[in-house]
Amino acid sequence: MEYRRKRYRIKNRFRFITFASIVMVIILLITSSVFGMDRVVSLSASEYAEVRVQPGDTLWDIARRYGPDDIDTRRMVYEICRCNDISANSIHPGQVLLIPEYF
Repeated sequence: MEYRRKRYRIKNRFRFITFASIVMVIILLITSSVFGMDRVVSLSASEYAEVRVQPGDTLWDIARRYGPDDIDTRRMVYEICRCNDISANSIHPGQVLLIPEYF
């Protein structure tokens, strides 16, 4: 007795590719949730230094003083403003600023 292999033919290429793509996405989602890949972990710890603003300090001075040497001062000022939810001209003496240390 001879077995004949049944040959399948793809009649609608778009439907086949769509089906295969959906199956692959589902498989990836299941495996990533099983192996714990759905948890997000930061590559750099969000650590901040606290700096008290002294009379006569500007945000540019603070950024130059506490920022890394290889980072542009404008970027450091932007990051300080973003972390503290302030604008560059709204600091006052005695205010405590968070300076990001993840650069």
